[in-house]
Amino acid sequence: MSGPLLSRKTFDAPPPAPVRIVHLGLGAFHRAHQAWYTQHADPKGEWGIAAFTGRRPDAALTLAAQDGLYTLIERADSGDSFEVITSIVEANDGADVARLLELVAAPSTALVTLTITEAAYHLGADGELDAGDPAVAADIKLLAARTAAGGPFVNDDEMNDDDVNDDGGESRRWARTATGRLVQALDARRRSGAGPIAIVSCDNLAHNGAAARTAVQGLAAAADPELTAWIDENVSFVSTSVDRITPRTTDAELELVAASSGLRDAAPVVTEPFRNWVLSGDFPAGRPEWERAGAVFVDDIEPFENRKLWLLNGAHSLLAYAGQLRGHSTVAQALADPDCRAWMTAFWDEAQDDLPVAGLGIPDYREALLKRFSNSRITHYLAQIAMDGSSKLRMRAFPVLKAELTAGRSGEAAARMIGSWIAFLRASRAAGTAVEDTKTAELEAALALPAGEDIGGLLELLDPTLAANVEVRNRVQKLAERLSNAVPGPAAP
Repeated sequence: MSGPLLSRKTFDAPPPAPVRIVHLGLGAFHRAHQAWYTQHADPKGEWGIAAFTGRRPDAALTLAAQDGLYTLIERADSGDSFEVITSIVEANDGADVARLLELVAAPSTALVTLTITEAAYHLGADGELDAGDPAVAADIKLLAARTAAGGPFVNDDEMNDDDVNDDGGESRRWARTATGRLVQALDARRRSGAGPIAIVSCDNLAHNGAAARTAVQGLAAAADPELTAWIDENVSFVSTSVDRITPRTTDAELELVAASSGLRDAAPVVTEPFRNWVLSGDFPAGRPEWERAGAVFVDDIEPFENRKLWLLNGAHSLLAYAGQLRGHSTVAQALADPDCRAWMTAFWDEAQDDLPVAGLGIPDYREALLKRFSNSRITHYLAQIAMDGSSKLRMRAFPVLKAELTAGRSGEAAARMIGSWIAFLRASRAAGTAVEDTKTAELEAALALPAGEDIGGLLELLDPTLAANVEVRNRVQKLAERLSNAVPGPAAP
């Protein structure tokens, strides 16, 4: 690639908007979704986003060199379109917690948005904060010690090493988890007197606003009762349903953008033309007019959450595990396999029976999903979708299975999704292939059990109640065995 680097100067972009939104989870989805909506809802440039990465600083370093600008490639069967997004005005390393606290404590900041992934909330199968998780336990210990020492702003030399987990470095000063750092940031806002603020979860889990509240309040309660009371009175937790397929960017997109614009962009994002955002909750300090860009605000978001989690995300998970077992690598390839498509359709039928009929347009939504999944120019890798299955299936498969059992039906299709996950885990272990999951140690312990006994351990991670159901265990076991023994599917064209 040649040519000048994309920046506000080389692109002749308007001056950066003032920071009024702080975002945790600077990844491709946020840049294709919330950043796009904010740009299209903010013609006067009043709502700048300061975004923080999660586990790695790479995206922040790359975007900071480009003044936060990047190219969004909308990829349709008919061709590509290009748009430079300018709504991100700061790209920060997630390890820079001091800057996070400074921004959240600022009176001009009105809301914090989250795309930290399902697993980062650290909720157990019962929906409560998993205090036994090592990262959560470390944060609880640190937050309590910080409170005893005078709050999260004291210098490390004002604390005793015995008061916190002694693993050295900044982890002794700042929480490890995203929600723990958010608690520290909210405490900074409380102390600054900046007033109310909204937390907007944009992650793919049911009742994501309530999940964010549970995680934040669970950690805050361990730190300071006064902080917990302040959060109750001053922080709203907004639930959302987000929808836009965003596959990984490859080197080919870097070359494509350079050829199209004459500018070097090291951080383009590829996405589909379709987008959807449904929100429910209060914004006590204001918000962008996202409805100008097509967002929808509703009183009851649960049906919209479940439509998306079950029909889109559930289908993705089923295709990710069953498709890889049958030799496929992308969503489009798995959908072209008649067996995978039939299994997906059967799951959709079950999910549809457990969704309200009015107002959701489910037949049209299913038809649109088929077109989106079939978009061969969106290379959406199954391995990417398969990550963190222990968190995702809890939201995507088990609610449908429970609803089917309650209605007196078998839940065969939902059980098949769980069975495909288990067969995938077994196959990966047999091949010596690492599985990316926040519960890797627990998965490995369950898979090390004798054949057949591993089912109970794996189901326990997802739903203890159904794990104790002998009929469910037997059905999942049989389906997992069938998928393990299945002949690979036909090669995709």
